[in-house]
Amino acid sequence: MKKVQNTHISRQLRELHGALLEIVGVMNRPQRDEAMVREAGISLDRALFPLLVLVERLGPIGVVELADRVGRDYTTVSRQVSKLESLGLVDRQESAVDRRIREAVITEKGKAMTDRVDEARERIALSIFATWDERDVEDLVRLMRRFADDIKGDTPADPIE
Repeated sequence: MKKVQNTHISRQLRELHGALLEIVGVMNRPQRDEAMVREAGISLDRALFPLLVLVERLGPIGVVELADRVGRDYTTVSRQVSKLESLGLVDRQESAVDRRIREAVITEKGKAMTDRVDEARERIALSIFATWDERDVEDLVRLMRRFADDIKGDTPADPIE
């Protein structure tokens, strides 16, 4: 009985992995960010867009952590955060925990921009979920949140990738 269940779970995990690869692939397409920027009616370089969103969601955040989250090198992200700062979208401040670290935080102007992105994201999502039952959307959100929370603690060798 246990082997059958393990075999079934193994098939499900392969299917889950395939779905995650498709989702990440779509989310990482440059055209996706360009479309989101257009839909939001904002003017922002595509390379800066995900950084701004992450600073708003996770800030204050150090450049090293930000670089790790977007899979870019620290020096590149540092230059890009400087660009966001020069545009008045983020500020840098000393970390409350470690004075050697300068963290990026969203400004009012940056928050106004991410609010427009959130509105655009909602319009796009509503069209994607237009044919879904409300319960299915609730289940997806609940289970994705649970999966995201659980996977964060599983970092030894990034087994999902």
